[in-house]
Amino acid sequence: MSALRLGSGPALLAMAAALAAGFVTGCGTPGTPLPPSLKLPDPVNNLSAVRTGDQVSLAWTMPKRNTDKLLIKSNIPVRVCRKEGAGNCVAVPGNPSFAADAKASFTETLPAALASGSPRPLTYFVELMSPHGRSAGLSNGAHVLAGEAPAPVVGLADEVRKDGVILHWTANAPAPRGTVIRLHRKLVSSQSKPESPNDSRAQQGFLAPPKEQVDVTLLVEPPAEDRALDKTIHFGETYEYRAQRVSRIEVEGQTVELAGPLSDPIRVVAIDTFPPAIPSGLAAVATAPDSVSGPSIGLGWLPVTEADLAGYAVYRREGDGPWQRISQPQPVVGPGFHDPEVHAGHTYHYAVTAIDQLGHESARSQEAEETVPNP
Repeated sequence: MSALRLGSGPALLAMAAALAAGFVTGCGTPGTPLPPSLKLPDPVNNLSAVRTGDQVSLAWTMPKRNTDKLLIKSNIPVRVCRKEGAGNCVAVPGNPSFAADAKASFTETLPAALASGSPRPLTYFVELMSPHGRSAGLSNGAHVLAGEAPAPVVGLADEVRKDGVILHWTANAPAPRGTVIRLHRKLVSSQSKPESPNDSRAQQGFLAPPKEQVDVTLLVEPPAEDRALDKTIHFGETYEYRAQRVSRIEVEGQTVELAGPLSDPIRVVAIDTFPPAIPSGLAAVATAPDSVSGPSIGLGWLPVTEADLAGYAVYRREGDGPWQRISQPQPVVGPGFHDPEVHAGHTYHYAVTAIDQLGHESARSQEAEETVPNP
């Protein structure tokens, strides 16, 4: 039997190259191997923290998938740590675990050292772990304030005035810088009647006035240490007020607060017992009689700008006689009046009052004197 002999030269080199290419690119040959999956959960990016008293409550959302974009089917271990100022992140006792895509929460009672002293930044993080104990990395930082909570507000009291409610309380020792008073106001009962579908304003297409908010928060900034004026009340309503001191510090562009306890509530019945402002600028000008009309005196004054003004009343007297109201029982609408009941050669004194929609009447204005000329 004769043996198969391979050629030599260029043909042999071409055959060797073809065989080599076949080993590299042949079907079913595996490519570059992939690294093993670490099964790391996606890190948390919506951690929030709230301090109430000496407890700090954290809340966040657990991820649904891992870094390989695969659904997570088992509970995920969580580690919590906190960092005071620029220090190291210290582990918080407790190693909870939560299901994927769950709303998670965690509460820590602050150690005595962190619940005392002056207010200072304290930042919390959560760290999710893989089934093999590898860290997915720290979450976003959630800020609260360490330190002793501000002192309570005591002696809260009120005084209803025409321009609003004055609230005052017992002054405390000088508070740390950044401490403010927060007032919480609650609308307890309202005298406002709901608009009826048969109301003429509704039938004409007018918009109903906006409803008053039930809960309102007001901040009292320094240097007001023991009183504040709430100008936003409505007379006829009943309110409940509570107050608390709040320390505020800027941390990474955010205002972080540490609130003290709420004061005992006080109830304020806002009853309008106050007359409007006294009119000013009263002037009187007499006109002589002519062939058509008799003598008269024209009055004018600066308008009162209060929202509940109903109008004015005009008074007159001669010499030292008593004041008599010469305007009609219904208030005069505008800041002017014409008095035709005068006589030539007589001198008259005038004064004006303002009347609100509840019938409260101001004191009389300064007098204006005028003499009617003789024909």
